[in-house]
Amino acid sequence: MANNPFAISEIGTYLPETRLDNVPRAEKFEYDLDSLRSKIGFKATARKDAEQETSDLCVAAFSDLTHKLGDDFDADSLDLIVVVTQHPDGHGLPHCSAIVHDKLGLPASCFAFDISLGCSGFVSALATVSGHLMAAGGQRAVIFTADPYSKSLSEDDKNTSMIFGDAATATLIEPGSSWRIGAFDFGTKGEKAAAIRRNADGVLEMNGRAVFDFCALNVPKSLKRTLAANDLVAEDIDAYALHPGSKFIVDTVCKRARIPAPDVLPCAAYGNTVSSSIPLILADLDRAAVRTVMVSGFGVGLGWATTILTTKETQ
Repeated sequence: MANNPFAISEIGTYLPETRLDNVPRAEKFEYDLDSLRSKIGFKATARKDAEQETSDLCVAAFSDLTHKLGDDFDADSLDLIVVVTQHPDGHGLPHCSAIVHDKLGLPASCFAFDISLGCSGFVSALATVSGHLMAAGGQRAVIFTADPYSKSLSEDDKNTSMIFGDAATATLIEPGSSWRIGAFDFGTKGEKAAAIRRNADGVLEMNGRAVFDFCALNVPKSLKRTLAANDLVAEDIDAYALHPGSKFIVDTVCKRARIPAPDVLPCAAYGNTVSSSIPLILADLDRAAVRTVMVSGFGVGLGWATTILTTKETQ
């Protein structure tokens, strides 16, 4: 998909106001505060209201998107919406995107489907949505990400409760020259999938060591292959939007890939928001200054998805 004509036009975001402070929780779990800062990297995690459904988070992100786009944007022009989530409304039937479609009052000509992926979901959706639009002759789509892990995690679990936060994003995809979608690198280690799972009681469980080993071994190689696939070198990259599994994971990936690591995770104030993490990072970047950005999502599955976004002039 190196000749992909589609680009990220705008990103709407939604972060719930509620935050759970990680400092008292670290003390509760007898967790060293220095390790909280240097290993986990999240000061707090965002939590949706109990009555909010996944589709409600999507609608809130879409409201921010339309506000940014202004009066010229017509939602009826959308050919496709996709919701990336592993925590849909209710029991998952009907699919969450159909519920969002209804809540937004979109026309019947706008197709809707879900993508059941976690950390790699947003980058994967860039490829899926671009391919769908090209195959169907469409022009505009919105990728929603909303994966509120608070639906399944236990606040008494030190391995998950201090990491995952709730959020949603809505990304408009259409033909354009700013942040064009480049060639991809994908992969899955299905034999390691149980490292992040819901148990028989529906409660999230995570083997942190297994996840770390997977990321440290596979992600730097994916970054290198993606540079080659896009005919670029590391010096061409203005910014990196790497999935913030934890501070330790990001630092290790950056060290092994020989790229700069952030002093503080961009999501330190609200946590690892799974598929929403990368678009939240992108939404805060200055496009005038950041002309080439590498994005990579990795984790649950265990899988990875990497691509590069560029302005037309740099391609």
